[in-house]
Parts: sequence; structure tokens; C-alpha cells
Amino acid sequence: MFNPIDWLLGLFSLDIGIDLGTANTLVYVRGKGIVLNEPSWVAIDKRIPHTPLAIGAEAKAMVGKTPGYIVAIRPLRDGVISEYDITKDMLEYFIRKAHQQVFIPFPRPRVVIGVPSGVTEVEMRAVREAALEAGAREAYLIEEPIAAAIGAGLPVTEARGSMVIDIGGGTTEVGVFALGGIVVSKSLRIAGDELDEDIVQYARQKYNLAISERMAERIKINIGSAYPLPEEMTMGMRGRNLITGLPEEIEVSSIEIREAISRTIEILVNLVRDSLDETPPELISDLMETGICLAGGGGQIKGLAERVAEETHIHTWVADDSLTCVAKGAGQVLENFEFMKQTLAVDDYQNPGGSAA
Repeated sequence: MFNPIDWLLGLFSLDIGIDLGTANTLVYVRGKGIVLNEPSWVAIDKRIPHTPLAIGAEAKAMVGKTPGYIVAIRPLRDGVISEYDITKDMLEYFIRKAHQQVFIPFPRPRVVIGVPSGVTEVEMRAVREAALEAGAREAYLIEEPIAAAIGAGLPVTEARGSMVIDIGGGTTEVGVFALGGIVVSKSLRIAGDELDEDIVQYARQKYNLAISERMAERIKINIGSAYPLPEEMTMGMRGRNLITGLPEEIEVSSIEIREAISRTIEILVNLVRDSLDETPPELISDLMETGICLAGGGGQIKGLAERVAEETHIHTWVADDSLTCVAKGAGQVLENFEFMKQTLAVDDYQNPGGSAA
């Protein structure tokens, strides 16, 4: 139903694409590009329920450093909402912050949000309703693999096939595309968080050292690898000795960390191989020319492209600024909304019940 107030507010509002990730949330504003990239963390004071104390980077800085009555949490797990009210507050905060950055006073945007391809109808409905309650006038959902492919510049609307591996914090998405549609799609709720946990467990089992998830994440980013490096590296790993109870720092090498994360990397590689096994031969021929694109924060792991290329016999490359691919893809749908709506069948991946443009 036409609402003149919403129409008037829409003239003074934004169209935004959101990559609502387990680890980070990125916001793309139509005509402006990426305007926000903040951790998906919220700090709550348990004495004042339903009132976030801090959101984003400020909340993540509190992790492990708060008194007992303050908790810092991630309201999304494995790419889906685990804390609905907190996610709504976080979305509202990011939407308002995006509007403030471009001096728009009325935060009533049309929103396209990337969601994992394996989510259920209930999970999709939760994302859409959270966006609407957070202030969006219209909310559309797009599967993360196709958003990542669009953001990476792959020719998803053409007849030739293309393939993307999007590795986030909570999910890994593999998609093969042709003619604007997903031909093969695989989603696994194993990604960057599991790599961090592998490092935490390795430190505990080999060195009797308890380290934080943030320490494990820094190690993963700095020296983690999926393939032997031209020059191996080392880094100090700080934590608490489980035997003495005292602080301790251990020097670990990239070889050790590669061993620590090898099981999870093997799972991800097998997911890619399974996807290729289901891909039609004609598209396999195309992929041997166009290659496989790695996107997402996990796609930046050193040597992962080389490992995938060795296992699949297909050239593999990392997208430029791979962390922003999903947000850029969601934003580009908004930049050419009517064209994308027809070509990519927006109504097919929009959550049922969503408003039409």
C-alpha cells in the first residue's frame, strides 16, 4: 500500500547495502560506497537490560576486560541472529551512523542485506524483521555468495560460468553462477571462528597455554597460512600458563599455526571439491578460464589461494579488498535496482512478505 509519509521520507533517506557478518558489519551507501566497517559486537550492562552500553569497535575493545556486570557479546553466530533484540539495536545504530556520516537526518532507508545461502525461512524472517524494526522502510535479502560475486566483479549475469568462495567469520559460502543465477551453492557453518578456536586448542594442548580468541585471531591474521610460505614467520603468543597460573609468552612459527588450522582448512577445501563435483562440465570448462575467486576476511589467509589451486587444478585468486565484497555486492544491487531485480530475480531471494520496490 502506498504510504505518502514513507515516500516523502524516502526522498531524504538512503539506500544502503549491509553485510551483516558474524565478525564484522559493513555498510554500503548508494552513491558513496563503504561508509562503515565495524566489529559485530555489543556491550551490555546487565543492571540495565535492553540498553546497549557500546556497539561496534568500542564494544570489541571491552572483550575480556569488563567487570562482571558488563558483558560484550556477538549477537550473530554462524551468520545468523542468535540474539534478536541486540541485533536490532546494533542494526539501528549502524543505520543511524551511516546517515549521520552523509548528513541525512531521517534514517528510513531501503536496505539490501546479505545472508548465508543455507539459512532457514525462520532465520531469514528474523533478519528482515530486525532490519524493519531498526528503521528500514524496505528490506530485501540477497544470498551472500551472489553478493560476494557481484562485489568481486565476477560476470554473474553472463552465460559463462564463474565461482566464488566467501569465507566469513561464521560461514563459508561456495557458489557457481551463470546467467544471473546460482547453479551450485554450498554453505557450511565453519569459517574464521573455527580457525581461531583451532589455534586456542593448539596452544592449550601443546604448550599448556590459555590464550584469548583475540590473541588467536591476531596470530591467524599475521602468520596463519594454508600453504608453505616462501619465508616462514614467527610471532609471540601470550597467555596464562595452565600449570603455574602465571603469564607466559611462547614464540610460535607459521609452520605450527598451519598445522593447528590444517583440519579446518581441509574441510573448507573439501567443500570446494564437492561443489566442483556437482558443477556441469560446460561450466567447469569456463571456470578453468575464469578461475575461482576468494572473498571474505577468511579469503585473505596466506597461501589459501595456492592451496585451493593445487587441490582443484583451477587458477584461484583473491578479490581486491575481499572483506568488502558482500557489502559492495549488496550496494551494487541498489545502484542498478530495477535491472538487478529483473536479472537476478530479486523477488526470488527477497524474504517472503517483503515490500516491492
